[in-house]
Amino acid sequence: MLGREPVSLDWTAIRLGLAGRRVLVTGGGGSIGSELCRQVARLGPAALVVLEHSEYALYRIEQELRRDFPELVLLPLLGDVCETAACREAIARGRVEIVFHAAAYKQVPLLEGQLRAALRNNLLGTARLAEAAAEAGVESFVLISTDKAVRPVSVMGASKRAAERLLAALAAEGRARTRFLTVRFGNVLDSAGSVVPLFREQIARGGPVTVTHPEIERYFMTIPEACQLILQAAVIGQGGEILALDMGEPVKIRELAEQMIRLAGKVPGRDVQIVYTGLRPGEKLYEELFHPTEERRRTRHPKILECRPAGAPLADWRRLLAETARAVAEADEARLRELLERWVPDFEPSRAAEARPAQLRLVGGG
Repeated sequence: MLGREPVSLDWTAIRLGLAGRRVLVTGGGGSIGSELCRQVARLGPAALVVLEHSEYALYRIEQELRRDFPELVLLPLLGDVCETAACREAIARGRVEIVFHAAAYKQVPLLEGQLRAALRNNLLGTARLAEAAAEAGVESFVLISTDKAVRPVSVMGASKRAAERLLAALAAEGRARTRFLTVRFGNVLDSAGSVVPLFREQIARGGPVTVTHPEIERYFMTIPEACQLILQAAVIGQGGEILALDMGEPVKIRELAEQMIRLAGKVPGRDVQIVYTGLRPGEKLYEELFHPTEERRRTRHPKILECRPAGAPLADWRRLLAETARAVAEADEARLRELLERWVPDFEPSRAAEARPAQLRLVGGG
C-alpha cells in the first residue's frame, strides 16, 4: 500500500540515546502515542510516564504495558496538557528527561467548525507542556506535527503550524536548555480515523468505498515508521529544526482503495464500487512536507530530512499566547480568527484546494 519499501531507522543510535532515560509520552493512549509507548518500553527506559486525558485509553495502554513489560517503571497519569498543573505534575513526578508530545486533535473536517477546541488543544496545550518542560530543564522536547501545517488551508493544519512557530520561537530565545524539535508526518496508515480502517470497514460491507476526489493524493507512512522518526529525532536533533521522513512519491487515495479491494480478494468496480464524494471542508488535493522557503537538508540518516522553520521569529509570542488563552477562555471566535492569522500569516482557508505543491530544492548537508 505504501508503494515503496518501509523505512527502518538507526535502532542502535535510538537505543543508545533513550535506554536508561526518563520519558514522557502525551496522548499515550492514541494510535501514535500507544505505539510510541511500546517502542520506548522495548528500549529499556529508566521510567515511562504516560499522560492521557481519556480514562479508557489510559487503562488500555497501562494494562498492555504492564503485561508485556513487567519490569518497566510505568507511571500512567490522567491529565490534560492544556492545564499547566497537569504538565508540571507529569514532568516532576517522572523526573522526565525527554518529552514526546503526541496529544493533539487531528480530524480535519471536524475541526473546521471547532476553532476554539483546535487552538486550545493543539496550540495552548503545546505551549503549556513546552513551558513546563523548559522550567524543569527537560533535555529534549519533540512535537509531532503534520504536513497539513505547510501552507495550511484547514483549522487543524493552521493550529499545528502555530504550534510549530511557538516551538521555533522558544528555541530561538535560547533561554532554556531544552532542545525543542518538531517532526512532520504524512498520513499514518491504519491510525485511528484514517482512510485504511474506513476502507476496510466499507469493503467488509460490500462497498461502496468512498473517495473524495479521483486525483487526491497523500504521503503515507506506517505507524512503526512514524514512531521511529519521533525517536530518531530526539537522538539526532540539535534544537529548533523540523524533521520529516523521506516518503518517496505521494500515493493516490483512489489507488490505495483499489489495492485494498484487491487484497480483500475482490475486483474494484465489479465486486466493490468506488464512489467519489467531493473534497471535504479544509481538504487539499495535494499535501507538502516543506514550505517553499524551507530549504531541505539531509541529516546523518539518509531517510530523514530537516529544515529550519519558514517565516520570521515570533518576537511577541508571549503576548500573542496570552491573548489567545484569553480568547479561548471567553470563547471569542472572532478574536480567535484574528489571532490565528497573526500566528500563521500564510493561513489561507479560501485557497484553491487543487493548488499544486511548490517545487522545492534539496541542499547539501547532514
